Amino acid sequence: MTQQPHTTPPSTPPVWDQGHQQAEPAPPPDRAGSGWATGGLVFAGVLMLVNGVLAVLQGISALAADDVYDRIGDYVYKISLTGWGWIMLVLGAVLVGVGYGVLKGAWWARMTGIFLASAAMVLHFLFLPYSPVWSGLMIGVDFFVIWALATAPDSTGARRGMT
Repeated sequence: MTQQPHTTPPSTPPVWDQGHQQAEPAPPPDRAGSGWATGGLVFAGVLMLVNGVLAVLQGISALAADDVYDRIGDYVYKISLTGWGWIMLVLGAVLVGVGYGVLKGAWWARMTGIFLASAAMVLHFLFLPYSPVWSGLMIGVDFFVIWALATAPDSTGARRGMT
């Protein structure tokens, strides 16, 4: 074996030169649509607040006067308007609190919000004969709230240890 003569490498700037450094690695891509999901989470919190305030007002109006809503003659679910008033009043107050928690980013509020939106969806279905257009609209809003709360990414890191 013969030794090859050593040649000096061409003069190139060292790799630590600012012009030859690699850019920092990009952060891993998030799930598709996470920007929409995060925006949907904020919108769901606002919808819960508004829905809660409107449910409180709806409950007060049902408690204050029985002539605000028409009485349904023969309906399977027989709940008096006073009963509906209390149900809407309590549901609305709890929705306002949970909506505020969702906007603050509380994990408990997201789980409670899914449960409350599901309960509100059922209650609005039962309230259909009294106010069909409003109840149908609120069923759609509750569906969106459930979707937004269930699909938004976890920004607090609370779920990472729960696998």
